[in-house]
Amino acid sequence: MEKFSQYRDRGSGIAPFYPIPTEASGISLPFHVFLFIIRLPILLAATLTYFFVLQWFPIGSLGKKASLWLILGIPGVWWIDLQIDGVKKGSLAKHHKARLPQPGSIIASSHTSPIDSLYLAAIFDPVFTASYPSTRQVQCISLFHAMLRAFHHPQYDPPQDAHLIDLQTLIQKHPNRAIVVYPECTTTNGKGILPFSTSLLTAPATAKIFPISLRYTAADITTPVPGTYIEFLWNLLSKPTHCIRVRIAQSDHNTSHSPATRSSTAQSTLSHDDRASSTDTLLGSEEGEGMNVVEKKVLDRVADALARLGRVKRVGLGVKDKDGFVKAWTRQQRR
Repeated sequence: MEKFSQYRDRGSGIAPFYPIPTEASGISLPFHVFLFIIRLPILLAATLTYFFVLQWFPIGSLGKKASLWLILGIPGVWWIDLQIDGVKKGSLAKHHKARLPQPGSIIASSHTSPIDSLYLAAIFDPVFTASYPSTRQVQCISLFHAMLRAFHHPQYDPPQDAHLIDLQTLIQKHPNRAIVVYPECTTTNGKGILPFSTSLLTAPATAKIFPISLRYTAADITTPVPGTYIEFLWNLLSKPTHCIRVRIAQSDHNTSHSPATRSSTAQSTLSHDDRASSTDTLLGSEEGEGMNVVEKKVLDRVADALARLGRVKRVGLGVKDKDGFVKAWTRQQRR
C-alpha cells in the first residue's frame, strides 16, 4: 500500500478514497447469500418500475416519495438517526419550517453513496445537480443520473454536451423545489471532506444553504471507487439492516453577493501557516483560483459545517487526486 501514500492527506493522514473493507460473513455467509438472492430481483423490479414507469405518471410528490421509501426499505434501509442543529429530539415539529430545507433553499450534501440521492429524494423531492471544479455553473440531472454518478469516474470538467446553469437561475426555474448540490464533485468513503467546487457561490444571497451530512452503518455501502456495482449490491442486500446517520446544520447564506460584506473584507488577507491543512490547501490550487476572500469564507463555513456534522476533517485532496488514485487502484486490481 506504499504506492498509495500520496493519496493520504498530508496534514491528517486521512485516505478519503480507499474502499471500506467488508466484514467477513463467517458462519453467517449462508444467511447473507439467502438475503441477497431474495432481495435482488425484488429491488431490481421495484427500481425499474419506478424509474421507467411510475415517475412518468402523475402520482404526485407523495406517491413518488412512497415509491422511493419502498426501494429503500427492500434492502433494509429503514433506521434513520436524524439530528438537526438547534432542535431537541422530540421537538422537530415545532421548528421544521425554519430548520429543514424548503422550496427555494439549497442542500449542500456530503456524497459517499448512491443511497445519498435516493434518501434526499424520498425526503425533500429536490432538483439534483452535478458540480465540477472547473466551473461555477452546475449541470441539472435526474435522480437516476445522480445515483449513477456515485459509480462514475471523477470529472474535472463537465461533458461537452452538458447544459450548465447557475444556482440562482435554477432556483428561479424551480421555485417550488429545493436544490441538491454535491460540492465535493465526487464520492468519498466518508472519512474526510474534499475541497469544494465554487458552484455554491452562484446561489442568491437570500437562499438558505443547508449543509447535510449522511453517514452509513455499515460504512461499506459507500462507493469511493468507480464501477463497484457488484460489490455495492452485495454489501447492500446481504445485510439485514442499514442505518443512515443524518445531520442537518443551521442554514447559511452566500454572503459574497453582499456589497457591504465585500467592501468590509476586501482589504483583509488570509492568514498563512505551514500546515498542510491550511485554508488555501483545503481549497486546492485549481478550486481556489478566481475567488476573493469573502467567497473563500463562504465555502469554508459550509465545508466546516459538513466536517463537524460528519465528525471528520477537511482534507486537501481533490478530484484530480482521486482520478490518480483510481488509475493506480485499477492497475493494482488487474495484477
